[in-house]
Amino acid sequence: MTQSPSAIELNGNDLTFDQLYAVALRGAKVSLFRVAAERMNASRAVVDRLVASGKTAYGINTGFGKLASVRISSEQVRQLQVNLVRSHCCGVGEPLSKEETRAIILLRANALAKGLSGVKPATVETLCAMLNAGVHPMIPSQGSVGASGDLAPLAHLAQVVIGEGQAEFRGEILPGGEALRRAQIAPVQLEAKEGLSLLNGTQGMLALLSLALRHADALADTADVAAALSLDALRGSPGAFDSRIMHARAYAGASRTARNLAHLNQGSEIRESHRAAEKDTRVQDAYSLRCTPQVHGAVRDSLSQARAMAQVELNSATDNPLVFVREDGEGDIISGGNFHGQPLAMAADQIAIAVATLGGIAERRIEQMTNPLTSLLPAFLTPEPGLNSGFMIAQVTAAALASENKTLATPHSVDSISTSGNQEDYVSMGMSGARRLEKMLRNLQHIIAIELLCACQGIDLLAPLQTGSFAKQAYDAVRGKSRKVIEDRPLALDIDAISAVIESGVFANLVH
Repeated sequence: MTQSPSAIELNGNDLTFDQLYAVALRGAKVSLFRVAAERMNASRAVVDRLVASGKTAYGINTGFGKLASVRISSEQVRQLQVNLVRSHCCGVGEPLSKEETRAIILLRANALAKGLSGVKPATVETLCAMLNAGVHPMIPSQGSVGASGDLAPLAHLAQVVIGEGQAEFRGEILPGGEALRRAQIAPVQLEAKEGLSLLNGTQGMLALLSLALRHADALADTADVAAALSLDALRGSPGAFDSRIMHARAYAGASRTARNLAHLNQGSEIRESHRAAEKDTRVQDAYSLRCTPQVHGAVRDSLSQARAMAQVELNSATDNPLVFVREDGEGDIISGGNFHGQPLAMAADQIAIAVATLGGIAERRIEQMTNPLTSLLPAFLTPEPGLNSGFMIAQVTAAALASENKTLATPHSVDSISTSGNQEDYVSMGMSGARRLEKMLRNLQHIIAIELLCACQGIDLLAPLQTGSFAKQAYDAVRGKSRKVIEDRPLALDIDAISAVIESGVFANLVH
């Protein structure tokens, strides 16, 4: 895939996450690569020849799912595709966000650009034009079981492609045809198989999964920063992060977190002081401190595995049937199951468990800091406990969010419910598995914000001792939005403010 100054060119083979984020989040322009259009024309010709021959092929001149045995006449194949789109528009619930919708459009265009779907280039060019003009179909978030892909969500996308449905354009919700007219985009006239190719695919769950991975990566980095500050607030020992220990059990994620902690707290006066603290009789730190590399590292490794699965999906053909062009120009149209969402459903479960884990250990460090039985700090991090409650209820909020994430982490990929007259008798639930991730990530973001606030308060209570120079940058970022708590005040605004700083990437940028 090449990237010109004006547009990212789609060819179906090497779309990257960075390009996906550029289009979904920053409005980068896209176009169809010339060679990809040639491949698409070749596969389209195979479909056209089959229709002209009168031979039977699933989804081209037959019904769908349980109705696959119903033969459709050549005069009805175009209407069949329109009916398919309309009948599958059964989504409910809140619409997906603009960013999620843009990711879906891009991913569907890229999958079709691979040239294995029998779709004419003009259909992908229309999807590209919608992205470039900012025509965003209103796609309900619920209604997919992730079996033949994300049928209902993609149907609501396809409905706007043909000039129906609803779309957001320049801040207005409009009929799909009107949105296209204002953007000067002609609706697509569906040919044989094209409706099915627009609907059959995993791009709904893949879009949500890809965006969740970006957020999760940033929070994993931020969690290392928060843990480093907490370690100082609790006068923890750096010995457990010795590189020799990491090498003895050589997980990449654990080594990375250990390096981050060592880097952030380099030169910490607090770390030196704890060795001579007369009141500190601890021989080893609690696991939430000592095992931070092992737990955060397992999260990192799990996210890496999920990312590898999603990377395959970025450039995969996931509709059915697929069209394979032979060297002689003829081709084969073969039915299979690439639309099944099981790989992504399992990746989504993996991310959910990782997110719940990261929130769980962060909440335990918050408890360590606020509980006078487990720290050498004043009770609940307030200079005058009793009269003031300090961070008592901030810890309760973190506990509530951590517990909620544990329930949300319940696996979706092991669930199944038969659909389509028992034709689709084992489904993935990948879309619902991916859809819950953003809520979990928001919960985690708030937990980490609370940990950052608690850790900085703890460091203040150890003054004049100072944390390490790099950790001090994180401390300053917190204190730039939230002053030290001397007397009780509502902390909800502070939590939101630090959550916004986390979202800006300030803390994640402090680690390698």
